[in-house]
Parts: sequence; C-alpha cells; structure tokens
Amino acid sequence: MQTEPNNLPEAGVTSTDTVKQHKLLIPRNHRRKFFLSFVLMTIVGWVVGGIASLAIERAVNEQLIPKTTPETQLLWYAWGTYLSLIIFALIFAIDQALAIRRYISFWWWLLATSFGWLASIKVSNAWTTYIQTFGNSLNRDLTSEESIILTIASTLAYILSGIWISFCQWIVLRRYTQRSWWWNFVNSFAFLVISFLLWSFSLIQHLISEAYRPLISYLSEQGLTALVLGIIPAIAFCRLQVNVRK
Repeated sequence: MQTEPNNLPEAGVTSTDTVKQHKLLIPRNHRRKFFLSFVLMTIVGWVVGGIASLAIERAVNEQLIPKTTPETQLLWYAWGTYLSLIIFALIFAIDQALAIRRYISFWWWLLATSFGWLASIKVSNAWTTYIQTFGNSLNRDLTSEESIILTIASTLAYILSGIWISFCQWIVLRRYTQRSWWWNFVNSFAFLVISFLLWSFSLIQHLISEAYRPLISYLSEQGLTALVLGIIPAIAFCRLQVNVRK
C-alpha cells in the first residue's frame, strides 16, 4: 500500500516527535492560533464582563431599588453583589470556553471557571476585609512596618485565592489530560505576576500627569490583568498532555 503524500512526516521531524505531538492537548501546529485566540477571548471576556456587571448593578441600584420596599433594599444590598459577580464570571468563562471548545467541553469549562471565579473573589474579599478590620481594631496609626505587613498579607490572600479557580478547572482538565496536578497553581502564579506588574507600575505613576493619572492607571491595571490572565493559562494549556486511555 502506498503512503499518501499528505500523511508523509515533515522533514526533520522524527517518529518520537510525532508521538509527542499527538500526546499534547494543543498540537504544535495549533499552538500559535490557539494562543492568540485564547488571549484575545480572555481580554474580551474581562472587558465585556466587567462593563456588563457594573452597568447592570448600577442600573438596578439607581432605577429599581429606590422604588422597592426597605426590606427588599436590605436584601439587595446584602446579596446584590452576587448578581454582578455571576454576570462577570459567566461572560468571562463563556469567552474562554469558546476559545478552547475544540479541546475541552464548552459547558464543563463554563461551569468550572464561573464557579471558580465566584469562589475566588468571595474568599479574597473575605480575607482582605478581615485583614483591614484587624488593622482598624488596633485603634491607632499603623507604623510603616505594620502597614507593609498588612499589605503583603492582603496581596498573599489575593494570590492564593487563584487556587480556587485552578482547582475547579483542574477537576475538568483531569478528565482530558494526564499529570496535570500543577494546573492547581496556574492562576495563583498569574495573580503573582499581576501583583508584581501592578507594583512595578505604581513606582512610575508619578511620571504621569495628574490630570490623566487616574484614567491611565485604571486602564493600565485592567489591561495588564486581562493580558496576564490570558497569556499564562494559554502557555500552560500548550504544555498539557492528553490522557491516553488504554
């Protein structure tokens, strides 16, 4: 039987390389397209999700809540933030799921990422609130050393909260991949990089004109966050190996 030209191995590619390529979740010849699409969709999800959640929460607070009873208002102020968080998490997860639906179940990734983000944000906010409350409970001005310690503690709470996102995603990924336990730390590593970049950016903020500093700072922080949340998981995806079942 003759070998079809389209099935001939590429020049310089050994049989071992071919086997390794088949074991990768994202084949080598798909990596560039996948990387660009995943990063782009992550940025879109971050921007659209943030705008949509803030717009809906603002519309409810300004137009609907004032017309309701005091009991309903108290209920909304206690639980209403969950609505905006859910909207953001769903939009963000949908955009990422669209980018990886060829390799991972769209619905499972949507569910895992949405729930992971909700858990991560609530846990991070809870720890941050606790740390701030502890600082206020001292009933005195904090020393510079104490302020640094509390700031580091808040940053660590933010970084470690990424484990919730990664763990939920790993529950899905382990069905498709092998030896992917390290994924549990991917989002925490991304949060670490984000924290370092934002800290570095804060050192040069004084170089920006005061008139434009708030806007530029906000856009830069959001842009860096979205970019890192797209780049690091995209690279990690390209390192995952398919779970070959005998």
